Amino acid sequence: MPARIRKNDVVIVISGKDRGKEGKVLRVDPEKQRAYVEGLNIIKRHQRARPGSMEQGGVIEKEGPIHLSNIAIKDPRDKKPTRIKTIEEHGKRLRASARTGVKI
Repeated sequence: MPARIRKNDVVIVISGKDRGKEGKVLRVDPEKQRAYVEGLNIIKRHQRARPGSMEQGGVIEKEGPIHLSNIAIKDPRDKKPTRIKTIEEHGKRLRASARTGVKI
């Protein structure tokens, strides 16, 4: 099943510790069915300083993966979570909101 959520989509978390929060998708991993959303599911990573490179040591906070079933695209019209349907227009497949029918 192809992932209907893509990079740069604005999504709303529908379950989990960040429920109700929204953010922009940074990247999607379709094999593992996970998405990384800006500012959500923050994890702390203890990283060692590397003398040769520019990487700093210490505790680094970054986004963790969220399962695709736990996020939904934000409807552009009514700002609520929606599912995606595909519509065909002029021979091209487009994504549209199942809630209001607005093209995404």
